[in-house]
Amino acid sequence: MIGVLTPSFVHPDDVEPVTELLRAQLEGLPARSPLYADLFAEHGISAAALSGLADLRAFPFTTKQMLRDSQQAAPPLGRHAGVAMPEVVRVHASTGTTGRPSWVGVTRRDAAAWTDMVARAFTTMGTRREDVVLHGAGLTLFVGGLPIRDALERIGATVIAIGTGASEKALLALETLGVTALHSTPSYARYLAEYLRKAGRDPREFGLAKILVGGEPGGGEPAFRAHVEQEWGAPVTEGLGNADMAPVLFGEAPGSAGMRFTGGRHVVVELVDPDGGEPVVPERGASGELVYTSVDRECCPLVRFRTRDRVTVTGLADDGAPLIRCVGRTDDMLIVLGVNIFPSAVRDLVQSLRPRTTGAMQIVLPAEGPRVEPPLRIEAEWGDEPGDREGLAREIEDLMRARLSVRGAVSLVPPGTLERTEMKTKLTRVAANE
Repeated sequence: MIGVLTPSFVHPDDVEPVTELLRAQLEGLPARSPLYADLFAEHGISAAALSGLADLRAFPFTTKQMLRDSQQAAPPLGRHAGVAMPEVVRVHASTGTTGRPSWVGVTRRDAAAWTDMVARAFTTMGTRREDVVLHGAGLTLFVGGLPIRDALERIGATVIAIGTGASEKALLALETLGVTALHSTPSYARYLAEYLRKAGRDPREFGLAKILVGGEPGGGEPAFRAHVEQEWGAPVTEGLGNADMAPVLFGEAPGSAGMRFTGGRHVVVELVDPDGGEPVVPERGASGELVYTSVDRECCPLVRFRTRDRVTVTGLADDGAPLIRCVGRTDDMLIVLGVNIFPSAVRDLVQSLRPRTTGAMQIVLPAEGPRVEPPLRIEAEWGDEPGDREGLAREIEDLMRARLSVRGAVSLVPPGTLERTEMKTKLTRVAANE
């Protein structure tokens, strides 16, 4: 244990080497990064303040807006980049839900570290050398594409990199290549199952043994997960990462209660209060925002980067490591008369009523959030066995009051009305923009 900052996120064997690596990173950072030279000077802090990992909390946070401002001030990679463009071997883009996406540069050493971290995560999630993985994630700028392909190949698995927008090729691969696992966003796992059923095929007939998901909430939502597992006849495990830090930093072992940190000695993780930024001890039942610090990053070496990912600690692994579920992003959170609502929680509620609903829903906002006056307007698709549709709408509203403590107004729409996507499902829309 290393105090209240990061107990159990860092393995005890890694505490000393991680501390030394981090100290070296912080010592050299002001000379490499004008952003951190200014930020450390502004706060009167230097690497000398770090005698142990718990001292990291004395350093200032880095926010997403700071990175956007940094790149606008010093394009292309920003004042925080740490290296010049000739050292960069690949550029990705963050997939933030708000604002302009930012570029993420990766050096050769950074890419090797990413591959190491992602391979650890996918091994934890159950991927093995003998697997044939249908890799259904974007292969362009998305960090869940090429870096995960590299990690799957590091494990030794056979990778079928179909990307997105190619479900007909996915069907062909399922028919002919002995696929054992699907990797995708949760949205695409459901989308592909629906695609197969429309083609007259049962997803279970292909005999997949593993569904590996990430990139958005969904894999940890009980009703959504149960639906995907029922459709494919295979267990779901999920991973969690961050485009600005690493593609996957947490992985869920099959049969466990949540995701554990798999970033090894490359990243230090904190759990903090989303409002005040104070440390939160990651014990069972705790919740907070994940904050990451890179230990050995060359390009984009971030210190105390606020991810906006809100997580709950669901339990502890046998070795004491915290297990987490992501409940949503601060960007997505809505506030209804002081009650915090994550759209993913509304989706899971609607999904729990299948087959009376299809599980598809959207929150319709009168204007950009996060504050919304009640009732919270919901559009949800009725399913194959809706029964009394007026009664179904009232039941959803009653469940919203009972489970989420918010008053809702539910409109039911026919199946197939709401958009399906092969990437990340948009759970809200602004009516004023229509």
